[in-house]
Amino acid sequence: MKGVLKGVNIVARDLPEAWFLCIQEMFNYGYEYKIDKSSSGQIKRLEFDWITVHVIFPGARPLLPDIPPGMGFPPPADIEYVEKDYLLYVMTSEIKPGEDYTYGQDLEEQFERVIKHYKQYGHNLNHCYMAVGDKNTLKFYDKPGGTSQCLRGIDTRIRYGKLHFFPYFRSWDLWAGFPVNLAAIQIMKEEMAKAIGVEDGEIIASSKGLHLYDYTWDFARTRVGLK
Repeated sequence: MKGVLKGVNIVARDLPEAWFLCIQEMFNYGYEYKIDKSSSGQIKRLEFDWITVHVIFPGARPLLPDIPPGMGFPPPADIEYVEKDYLLYVMTSEIKPGEDYTYGQDLEEQFERVIKHYKQYGHNLNHCYMAVGDKNTLKFYDKPGGTSQCLRGIDTRIRYGKLHFFPYFRSWDLWAGFPVNLAAIQIMKEEMAKAIGVEDGEIIASSKGLHLYDYTWDFARTRVGLK
């Protein structure tokens, strides 16, 4: 129906497949527009109106997608960066020069609280949602190049003896952000599951702003065989 938001549902075996399938569907359902204001400085995006990405085995290695030899461009991310740098951004409150925030500022303490809550009160509850950001984060947009947290929360559930994560992103770069974000979130989930004493489970991520910047369109088409 014209003028109605289009929801896309992806079901994937692992994280690299989820990335690949999202790129495929972007060229079917992505909305092309010129950005009015963006911290990235890019001009155009292709963006889903709304997407849900259900990953059944997010812990399967490798966590990151690859680029086959001969395509002429590098992979969107590498695991060394995730494990040595980005994981600290997600799980600790340390702020480096030039950063307005880290996800870890909010998640570090909540990570421990969620573990304690499940161990103390049991698994059959809906309390353990980890929030990111508050009303003051909108002020980051007021300065040149300013941005606000893209990840806004991670809901959790223990069911069938496994810990499952439900992250929500208000805005989300598909080419490089998606693989790095979900790889780090998966590693965090594995550590939390181990501390609670349950198995690692699934990821169901959602966003109203999963997008590809125009400078990645040719790479993305090539990777999924559209060019």
